[in-house]
Order: sequence, then C-alpha cells, then structure tokens
Amino acid sequence: MRLRCAVLDDYQGVATEVADWSPVADDVEVVGFARHFADEDALAAALADFDIVVTLRERVPFPASLLARLPRLKLLIASGMRNTVIDYAAAEAQGVTVCGTPSASTPPVELTWALLLGLARGLVTENEALRAGGPWQSTVGADLHGRRLGLLGLGKIGSRVAQVGLAFGMRVGAWSRHLTKERADEVGVELAASKEELLASSDFVSVHLALGDRTRGLIGAAELALLKPTAYLVNTSRAAIVDQDALLTALHEGRFAGAGVDVFDVEPLPADHPMRSAPRLLATPHLGYVSRANYEAYYSGAVEDIQAFLAGSPVRRLG
Repeated sequence: MRLRCAVLDDYQGVATEVADWSPVADDVEVVGFARHFADEDALAAALADFDIVVTLRERVPFPASLLARLPRLKLLIASGMRNTVIDYAAAEAQGVTVCGTPSASTPPVELTWALLLGLARGLVTENEALRAGGPWQSTVGADLHGRRLGLLGLGKIGSRVAQVGLAFGMRVGAWSRHLTKERADEVGVELAASKEELLASSDFVSVHLALGDRTRGLIGAAELALLKPTAYLVNTSRAAIVDQDALLTALHEGRFAGAGVDVFDVEPLPADHPMRSAPRLLATPHLGYVSRANYEAYYSGAVEDIQAFLAGSPVRRLG
C-alpha cells in the first residue's frame, strides 16, 4: 500500500511541477493543498490519513497537541533548514522523523530591493495612475545614490542587501547586538554606534534579523519615532521584530515616508486586517522565498528526504 504525502500551502499548485517526484511515485501518493488551514482542528482532520507531510517554511505550527492527533504521521519535512514552530521533542517521542531541505538566501534579497525601489520611486502609485488615466507624474522619487541605507542584521541576507546598496552608491551602515567592526569591515559597511543611531541617521532601513526573544518587538513606537520624516522602512524578515500596532499608528500618522512589508502577524492576512488598508504601505503576501529556483530546491529536497527515509537512512534531520 502506498504512503500518502500531503504538501501544505501549495498556493500556486506547482509542488509536483517544479520537482521530479517519479523516484518515489511507486511508493508515495502526493496530494497538494492549495488552501491554508486556519486552525488546528481543520488541519488535524485534513492530515489524519497522511504518513508524510511537507510544510512550507514556518507558516504552519506543529505543536505537541497537533502531532498527537496525527498517529499515522511518520515523516515531517520542513522547507529550509531552520524551523521554530515544530515541537521537536514531541515529534521524537511520537516517532516522527523531521527533515529539512536546501534553500537559497537570494530570493529575499531580491524582494527586499523590489520593495525598496518600489517605495523610493512610487511605482505602485504611478502605475495605477497611468492605467486609470490619472495624472502624468504625481510623485517625486527618492534618490538612492549618496543616501544612507541602514541594515538591522548583517548575516547572509543582510550582507547581500548591503552589496546591492553599495553598487547603487549608497552609504551603508549596519547594527545588531553582536555585530563586530571586523564583520562590518569585511562586508564594506559602517558599524553603527547603536540601533538608535542607525535608525535616526538612515534614509532607508531594512530588517534582516532572525526572530527570537531578543529581537521580538525590537522596533517599537520609540524606535519608529527616531526615523526621519523622509525615511522608508522595509521588513522582509519576521513581522514580530517590528511592533505591528506601532507600525500601523506611525503609518496612519505619517511619521515617516512609508514602509515595505512582506511579513505579517497573521498569515495569510485576513480580508479585514488593517494592514490591507494602511496608508504609505507597499505590501506583498510573504513572497520573499517564493521563486522558481527556491521552490525547485524545496521540493526536490523533499523528494530526496522521502527517498532517504524509505531507505532507512534519513538525511537533513532537524531537531
């Protein structure tokens, strides 16, 4: 009897198209779910008859309470090699193997610049006006050359964002709690004296930190108040790093020029969520990792994980 494999949040219906699943076709039936399951009851009911689950990034939590309701589950595959919403201890106790997949850091870098440039040059406003027969030119673009780009975080993604900023002729500064001058010099950027100095002196601020106890709420009302009235804030990392209520208040009050956001406190975003109608906001539905090359890596990796699991030698184990 073939095992059943569920692929969660396959919104575009491409999981079985971007990777070759034929190596496991004789042993595994793959079923994609294009809709998101909003609560544990619905998810438990949908996954009750599956032996394998492939979950996309950290969109779906797998706490002990859910795992206990999935007695058939034997293999849980999370795209990427880092997942903070899986209860690894509970999975191990229940005999569930958890594996990751390859992933690339370049797609979020590219989306960061799409948002930043879209904000700087008013692309959405101008495109909508052009299509609707509105005014011919209504915005004045913000320059990048010679302006300061402030990066919160200088890891794999932050350092690549920095390189693009330098190519634009920007002055690039960075800050994080443990960032050293040696690391900043290695990337070719300035080490900011403090988080506050970075926020107050930058024309564009971009967030590239991992979410944890020390970074949750790192940017709140006091920090947003430090931004220049002409500054832009971009967050393609994790929503909780920036206090969402404080961000909405600042956008409505026009305290700074605007924000570009790809991550939210609730995903998918409810139809009546205030982020959908906030002014001065360029928002995308968590597209940072959504690229063909990344999807190919995720789902090809999932196939490899399944093959290895069936052979009794799991690879890329997490937990």
